[in-house]
Amino acid sequence: MRINDVSETVEREDQAGEPETFDAFNFRRALGAFPTGVTIVTTRDEAGAPVGMTANSFSSVSLDPPLILWSIMRSALSFETFMRASTFAVNILGEGQQDISNRFARPGGDKFASVKFENGLGGAPLFPGCAAQFECQMHNQFDGGDHVILVGEVKTFRHWDRSSMVFTGGRYRALSPDEKPQSFIEDWPISFF
Repeated sequence: MRINDVSETVEREDQAGEPETFDAFNFRRALGAFPTGVTIVTTRDEAGAPVGMTANSFSSVSLDPPLILWSIMRSALSFETFMRASTFAVNILGEGQQDISNRFARPGGDKFASVKFENGLGGAPLFPGCAAQFECQMHNQFDGGDHVILVGEVKTFRHWDRSSMVFTGGRYRALSPDEKPQSFIEDWPISFF
């Protein structure tokens, strides 16, 4: 086990008297221990072309108003497009959608070639086979270091009774049969609208 103190961002000496710096590689590995879902966030650029990228930095924020967030690296090729977008969609990928996840995780190229999708709010692409989809209007943007945190107000959403794709430890994982989500029931204690 390695313990990393991030309270200090300056160089310091370790017990052997050697300079010690923040270990970004191991920090990323430690973050990878937290299982996440996998999404493809989509929008349209100013010319109307579809734009999308794989992201696992998705989270709910608020039920009233209905808000979600995700974050984008400042160095992403689609950064400026998403920063100017007034609408976007979040496609929560289902089990078995590794191919489309990998396609949209790679920089550059025509990611939408031969990919089936429908147009959502503002023309943001919606993919078949997802576990859920959220169509959002841009609500706010916040500085997040080498990322920007984008908050969207959910205007419409849908979900299906299928398992979500899971990513942890640098790999896609499947939920075991005992862990698969149960069908939603009317007296479920959480309501979205």
